[in-house]
Amino acid sequence: MDLKYKKITVKIGSNVLTKECGTLNAVQIAHLVDQLATLHKSGVEVIVVSSGAVAAGKTILKRLKKSDAVTSRQIWSALGQVKLINLYTELFKGHGINCAQVLTTKDNFSSRGHYLNMKSCINSLLENNVIPIVNENDTISVNELMFTDNDELSGLIASMANSDGLIILSNVDGVYDGDPKAAGARLIPKIQNNGFEPEDLISPQLSGFGRGGMVTKFRISRKVAKGGIGVHIANGTKKNILINLLDKNAEVEHTHFVPEEKSTSNVKKWIAYSDSFSKGHLVINEGACKALFSDKAVSLLPVGVIKVEGAFEKGDLVKIYNEQNTFIGIGKAQYDSGKIKDEKLNVAKGANRQKQKPVIHYDYLYLEDIKFNSE
Repeated sequence: MDLKYKKITVKIGSNVLTKECGTLNAVQIAHLVDQLATLHKSGVEVIVVSSGAVAAGKTILKRLKKSDAVTSRQIWSALGQVKLINLYTELFKGHGINCAQVLTTKDNFSSRGHYLNMKSCINSLLENNVIPIVNENDTISVNELMFTDNDELSGLIASMANSDGLIILSNVDGVYDGDPKAAGARLIPKIQNNGFEPEDLISPQLSGFGRGGMVTKFRISRKVAKGGIGVHIANGTKKNILINLLDKNAEVEHTHFVPEEKSTSNVKKWIAYSDSFSKGHLVINEGACKALFSDKAVSLLPVGVIKVEGAFEKGDLVKIYNEQNTFIGIGKAQYDSGKIKDEKLNVAKGANRQKQKPVIHYDYLYLEDIKFNSE
């Protein structure tokens, strides 16, 4: 079999892992593990991001004493995670393959050090022929520190591990130009970074057992593809879907997000997923915005900053907005907030602009995938 990728991250959604009644679909999971084992034995490095713990926990303890949504999720996750990982362990064991549970929270990615520790863990498992099974640790997560859903987590893991491809398995064939259940809705087979914006056409409805929907999948997929990783959204309930997706000679009905040819640096990949950890934000003028979105590699200088919001230190992440209050990017501050204000005053007093040091250096700057009108 001629394979497309040598290293993949596979996100398996709750609707793929569960039956309509909400219980784990052991037959479906076994078929997915069979495919993952085949790819693993063919030399493909496999990372699995698996949902299903909360759904599994609900089947063990359906009725809870009075509790809020977060507490309920913590209880069901604690119960279900054991059931889910034991099932994966036994199924992979049948193929002579070891798997390992990796639980994480969004806060684990808040610093570059934590990020690199997670990366080292994943890579070490792969080097020892162990398949990592990653999931959010809902037992200790709270609302403001939770991933949007496992789509966001899978994008971060795929980028962190420098995967060749990210495969997001859902219970639909891919991205449609409307509600997939509506008559006339068409599957979009390929999405490139060429200004085509189908997001407004995507159904905002959430999936039955998960927190996310197709809009989230679309946004994450665009971000991952921008970093140079091919993304495929496909129907995980179809027979041999993973084998067929990776086979260069097979045609599979799904949506493919075509990766940009130039890969993003590892530091920028981390920054891209860290906007929720920012400590403040900058508003920049039109000239600075045009410069940042030009074809040249440009850093943000103090002269381009209109306003500094929040108190932050050198090395903190800060968001960047244009004059229309549109979020355009995020970067690592080279000054603290007070010094940026001082530099702005120096510029206003006639300081030599050529000697300015960047507020955010290009190497630590991630820009959103937005269309900028340069006219």
